[in-house]
Amino acid sequence: MDGFISTYVWPGAIMLAQSLLVLVGLLLFIAYILYADRKIWAAVQLRRGPNVVGPWGLFQSFADLLKFVFKEPVVPSGANKGVFLLAPLVAVTLALATWAVIPFDAGWVIADINVGILFVFAISSLEVYGIIMGGWASNSKYPFLGALRSAAQMVSYEVSIGFVIVSVLLCVGSLNLTDIVMAQADGIGTRIGLPNSLFDWHWFALFPLFVIFFISALAETNRPPFDLPEAESELVAGFMVEYGSTPYMMFMLGEYAAIVLMCALTTILFLGGWLPPLDVWFLNWVPGIIWFVLKTCMVFFMISMVKAFVPRYRYDQLMRLGWKVFLPISLGMLVIVAFVLKLTGTAP
Repeated sequence: MDGFISTYVWPGAIMLAQSLLVLVGLLLFIAYILYADRKIWAAVQLRRGPNVVGPWGLFQSFADLLKFVFKEPVVPSGANKGVFLLAPLVAVTLALATWAVIPFDAGWVIADINVGILFVFAISSLEVYGIIMGGWASNSKYPFLGALRSAAQMVSYEVSIGFVIVSVLLCVGSLNLTDIVMAQADGIGTRIGLPNSLFDWHWFALFPLFVIFFISALAETNRPPFDLPEAESELVAGFMVEYGSTPYMMFMLGEYAAIVLMCALTTILFLGGWLPPLDVWFLNWVPGIIWFVLKTCMVFFMISMVKAFVPRYRYDQLMRLGWKVFLPISLGMLVIVAFVLKLTGTAP
């Protein structure tokens, strides 16, 4: 019995506690990321943004949560009730499940598996099913068109994201997310004689891929200017037209969890994860998780600003960008990266 407890029960309890800690921290972070998104958008338009609930409007996200929870969920009479209510649950569960393998600092990860990046890619690819289920179960043409748009869009840009990730993996030689971060401790900057700094990170050596990954992340998470599945001028609110109260809130939570995940992935793959921007003693004293959160927030600020100054694409322009521009460039860069690594003998 003691062996059973020490082998299964105790490790399971620790993993459960870690998962709860990450989930609570992530949900609080999303609440304030949503607040920041609204504040940034307001500042661009010379407005105040949320400023009533709590000091400087800091509790606005929690007020919205209470409002959604206490509203009555309405299911359309012609909808498939089971699938209709299951869809937002699928969307939010898959969006939160990917965080199990994200390392926040050296050793700060729930499951440090050797195929971490494949796990993230596989689970995030499944997120489209929640949207398709919601659009189909609503039994209305506008949600269904929004769901079809979203499916085509996410599949299109996942191809480019996949090639970008493979290019990074060629430089690292591992699918483990912690190894990807540690491989950026010394890189091209060190090889050309610079001290260990942010020029060792992959954004410098693989800058075109960094740009493609960032823009594809916008399309993958339905962020402006690629928010065609929810284009209010055409589809009212896309696949979420028939949703209200808690199910709607779960869709939005899943969407923002996916956005923050793409920010974290950009940080891990290209911005050195928890590594400081310069290898000096006073920056090394700062805990790694602080650097990780700061970089993630910086990427989110970039995503939020894109919403402010880039107009929405037409759907044909969106598809053309994915298939005729990003796919050839990412495939060509993959070949170039492999050739350079082979030529210089620096392949891991």
